[in-house]
Amino acid sequence: MPLTSAGELKIVAVSDLGGLGAKEGDPVSYHWTVPSLIPSFLPWLAVLLLLLTKPNRCGRAWWIWLPLGCVAAMEQLSQSAFEFLPSGTADMFLEMAGSLAFGVAAVWLLAHQLARSHRLVTFLCLAPTLAGFSLFSFLVRQDWTVDGASLVLVMLVPLALSVLVVALAIFLAGLACRGRYRPLGLYLWIFLSLLALWLVILTPVFAFAMIVSGGRLPWQEFFVVVLVLTAAGFVTLFPFLVLSSANSLFRERLKALLHVKPEAPPPLNAPLPDDQLKA
Repeated sequence: MPLTSAGELKIVAVSDLGGLGAKEGDPVSYHWTVPSLIPSFLPWLAVLLLLLTKPNRCGRAWWIWLPLGCVAAMEQLSQSAFEFLPSGTADMFLEMAGSLAFGVAAVWLLAHQLARSHRLVTFLCLAPTLAGFSLFSFLVRQDWTVDGASLVLVMLVPLALSVLVVALAIFLAGLACRGRYRPLGLYLWIFLSLLALWLVILTPVFAFAMIVSGGRLPWQEFFVVVLVLTAAGFVTLFPFLVLSSANSLFRERLKALLHVKPEAPPPLNAPLPDDQLKA
């Protein structure tokens, strides 16, 4: 397959037919164009623009690149694990997880504006923000040719469900924390919330598929799908949760999203400890 020019690829079929004919067939020319790298950088540029806003003009806010980089690295390293999927589907599935990470980064950077006095109103602000940035990050990186557009539209359904599940998991984890911020407890509640939500969403779908197939679908496949989706959502959220535990700026913003009550200062007339009284 010699490359004859900057935009033309010549493909020649070669087969040894013995004395039955020529070894090489007629060359077929294919004109190609180098794909632009700009769409791949647009989600990163969107995060950069959020960092340039006044509330994020501090060094602590720029640590948001660390969890984004972790998710991007995992996206590249996990490609071999999804080789069993049809061509193109694996890449799009991983890009869906990466797009969700950009949505979470936007929520972390805008949390000071999304948090409201009522928990439900906070959720109604968080969910569209997560959906908008995730959808933008996913769509700008896709192939919008005739063949690729149909697959893109199909993948919008699992992306929308993933956004809904992640937003609800954060909401439910805030309820479960009971107004107290405990990192390990928060990680556990988010994982359990993701698992429970995927079970609730996928159980009717699998039950319908069981009826249509006459009960031939194994239940093991159902639980594998639930666990894979739960793990994918938790792995995407985990670097951002760790950042919130280590970074005071994002910790306070996450507390606002979870509606964690601020710690009450000790009363001024509190009695002194015995050792201080003796001194």
